[in-house]
Amino acid sequence: MGITYFKRYRMELDLDRFVPSSYQLPEGYEVLPWSEDLLRQHGLAKYESFQWELDANVFPCLGQRDGCQRLMQEIAGRSNFVPEATWLLRFRDSDSRKPLPIGTVQGIQADGWGALQNLGIAKPHRGQGLGSILLNLATQGFQRVGLTKMHLEVTTDNTAALRLYERMGYRRAQTVFKAADVALA
Repeated sequence: MGITYFKRYRMELDLDRFVPSSYQLPEGYEVLPWSEDLLRQHGLAKYESFQWELDANVFPCLGQRDGCQRLMQEIAGRSNFVPEATWLLRFRDSDSRKPLPIGTVQGIQADGWGALQNLGIAKPHRGQGLGSILLNLATQGFQRVGLTKMHLEVTTDNTAALRLYERMGYRRAQTVFKAADVALA
């Protein structure tokens, strides 16, 4: 193991200038607002979204099913958790009886800022605008609780996420470095 530093951007959005966009979910998808009953499904969606991604190196809990479950419990249990900015995305194909959790986003607030946590879509479901939908819903949730600004962090190598955030009006405000223990080849 060795320490590796991952370059990340803190990206910010002025909620007073944010105008929500309308959306149409593709067939078979549904979004659900936060409910304690969905906590386990959020953890599973987080795992399905991040298990093979770079962020699982930066935050090792994202590469483990039980780690994602613990992280989701920790986020939802915080006093600054924002249920209005927390959404679950599920998919049910025509052969499935049960909808599968395939996307999630969570919100917390601190010092007057909304902070987005772990926006993720499972790989087979990417490229359909689903991340934009979750981001839009979370942003509206922060607005509903009266926040006027929000931020998130993204690893600089995650170019698809960077494009999404910039398209939605986020600006790069700061470069930060996250140290992580990574197995050396």
